[in-house]
Amino acid sequence: MCTESYGFEELYVPDTSVIVDGTLRRLVVDGKLRGKIVFLREIIDRFTELAREGRSSGMLGLEELRLIRAACETREIPVDVVRGGGRDNPDTLVLRYAQEVSGKLITSSRIQALAAESMGISVIYIPPSRTGISMLERFFDKSTMSVHLKEGAKPVAKKGYPGHWVLEDLGETPLSKDEIESITDEVMEAARTSPDGMIEVDRLGSTIVQLGDYRIIITRPPMSDGWEITAVRPIAKLRLEDYGLPEKLIKRLEERAEGIVIAGAPGAGKTTFAQALAQYYLSKNKIIKTVESPRDLRLPPEITQYSKVYASEDELHDILLLSRPDYTVFDEMRTDLDFKLYVDLRLAGIGMIGVTHATSPIDAIQRFIGRIDIGMIPSVIDTVIFIDEGQVSKVYELSMTVKLPTGLREAELARPVIEVRDFLTGQLEYEIYTFGEQTIVVPVKGVGISGLESRLKRILSNLIPAAEIRIEGSNVTILVPREDRRAIKKVRRKLRKLESEYGININVRII
Repeated sequence: MCTESYGFEELYVPDTSVIVDGTLRRLVVDGKLRGKIVFLREIIDRFTELAREGRSSGMLGLEELRLIRAACETREIPVDVVRGGGRDNPDTLVLRYAQEVSGKLITSSRIQALAAESMGISVIYIPPSRTGISMLERFFDKSTMSVHLKEGAKPVAKKGYPGHWVLEDLGETPLSKDEIESITDEVMEAARTSPDGMIEVDRLGSTIVQLGDYRIIITRPPMSDGWEITAVRPIAKLRLEDYGLPEKLIKRLEERAEGIVIAGAPGAGKTTFAQALAQYYLSKNKIIKTVESPRDLRLPPEITQYSKVYASEDELHDILLLSRPDYTVFDEMRTDLDFKLYVDLRLAGIGMIGVTHATSPIDAIQRFIGRIDIGMIPSVIDTVIFIDEGQVSKVYELSMTVKLPTGLREAELARPVIEVRDFLTGQLEYEIYTFGEQTIVVPVKGVGISGLESRLKRILSNLIPAAEIRIEGSNVTILVPREDRRAIKKVRRKLRKLESEYGININVRII
């Protein structure tokens, strides 16, 4: 493969790789090409199509083509645009055309270069050069968690650590659209040329890039009202030992916890804890895999990280079952398919560590209600770890029993109940059970109004709108204004039925 002198009066046929990564433009500017450059119309059409869909790769390709033509005019290098003919991939058409006209293929793709040589095509192979993101990195210092750039607004950054951060201005001058686009071009080129870079998602109006330790989210019209870049970089890489966990919890994580859910608010430190837990299990000679979107966990090479973006749920399911990991870390569970995959793998016997957003520990459990049969929940989730301000603030354990739910009195109302206990104290905090067709989540420790109490209040308010309803355990008091006392006679039979159905005492008082 030739990488030095390229001769004179040659016919050069570039593919998409040397256009998008800037290689062709550098060859022209450096005066290393002496001849005519021929672009296939299909390449231009493809970039145009991507740009109209709002994809950064399309805009970047068209901008590079504009700069290449300008450089060719300066160097007096003739440029031609021809149709390759056919409906194949543009790079496949490039190979075919280069062979037909005995031209020289210019590529940064080793696969394309090898294919060309096998076809007897002369090749100029330029390996992709690594590029940095200096324009973006200048906004970061050692305490920066994330940088937020928006056209027409001053750049700002979150600094500190989870739960204790401040928002700081990074400049007094609002950023222009051109500045944001320049940073975007730099990021996209780095993602294509860097071995630790990857474009995880490229949709209409949005792009997500993983570049080393940086997770970069780019949005643009029509998806957003202007160009915006959010770049997040983890500033803490903790070991499990750094959390100061009780020995009782460490023992559970080692011996019994296999259906783990890590929950917390955005930015609370969930992913950092999941990362520490994954490395802890690795140190215990466990086989660990991850499922991420995007892949932003910083883990050693012994842990394989799979992307949801590039594989279907069925494919991930098959791979994880066949590779038999001891634990799979599922970062950022959001959709029904995410929870389904977690449940399927857990029921297949794989240890699961799921990460999900929740404002309280019980919310994390409720994310599973309605997605699976209530009786299966303890088989899927055995440990819930709630992270707040970067620390473990609550740990729940789940178990199933058959009993009379707290607050009910009639023995025939006994039923299967999921008990949610504080793992460290053993205190029962919630009970989950079905009542009729409704799933009830009852706070046993007075952490709020239960689903049953809410239902009773709603039913009684509909029966006697003017009444005040007071519920204390299984005792219900209905305070009825004197002028509405006749309403009681009409609903007395329904009140007796409610007493029997819910195992409660209803006391009516006229005020």
